[in-house]
Amino acid sequence: MATNIETEEPKDAKPPHRGLKKGLYLIPTAFTAANIGMGFLAVLWSIRGFQTVFTDPATSAGYFNYAAVAIGLAILFDTLDGRVARMTRTATEIGVQFDSLADVLTFGIAPIALIYSWAIAATFGEHSSAHGFGIFLLFMYLMCGAFRLARFNLQATRPRVLIEGTPKIDKKNFVGLPIPPAAGLLASIVHFTPMPLNVYGESRAQLYTTLVMILLAVLGVLMVSTIRYSSFKSAGTGRRNLYMVLVLAAIGMLIFLYSKYVLIIVSLIYVSHGIIWYLAGFLRPRRRAEAEV
Repeated sequence: MATNIETEEPKDAKPPHRGLKKGLYLIPTAFTAANIGMGFLAVLWSIRGFQTVFTDPATSAGYFNYAAVAIGLAILFDTLDGRVARMTRTATEIGVQFDSLADVLTFGIAPIALIYSWAIAATFGEHSSAHGFGIFLLFMYLMCGAFRLARFNLQATRPRVLIEGTPKIDKKNFVGLPIPPAAGLLASIVHFTPMPLNVYGESRAQLYTTLVMILLAVLGVLMVSTIRYSSFKSAGTGRRNLYMVLVLAAIGMLIFLYSKYVLIIVSLIYVSHGIIWYLAGFLRPRRRAEAEV
């Protein structure tokens, strides 16, 4: 009588490529760590630049430009960590929280240090009312950015509607302006003209700094608003993957050749496209009728 010998794997045997799978979890974390590193350097370079604002503006401009570029690179790393996590299916809850903490530093505190050193502190006296109001706007920008990140985390972990009136979660769109593009716009402005604003004379410096302060207030309001912004999470998937590669290659080359102009144009387009979509929605008959009720 034939007997069947069953060979069973030991229960303690590790599945194949388990070590490789664990290693994949480190890749998104490495990009997030690079994001934090860029924010850390941006803060240091902003402080270093402020030390010579009044004595050597040219040297300050170099440090301010370094800080702006660091914030721009941080946006790249912040974009890559999420995409890599989705591609490798290594997204974790702790990764989401770690990424948000990194964003508070890199896109909240670092732009504040840069704008304060480059514009507000360089233009207004420390004991002036305009200086104090500028600090208030910087603080509110940080608070709005932190609230925006907290709301995003809550929506990501609890995708259902929490209370009546809360917008539904749409993976193709963000609710409110994300904090990285807001910081990117501020950094692109400094990258476009890194000289501290005090070199333009008292009257022009005050005008330019006032415009920057208005921009801070607008960005803060947009971050806590319910205006929808495209997330581009589905970009580059499916049959359009080749076209997306070509577009990214073209944008990358343009940034390499004309970074001062391309970065500020791209930042302005992204920040304004949500407002344009929002206003265009009221022009539709159905939306306009609902607004009038």
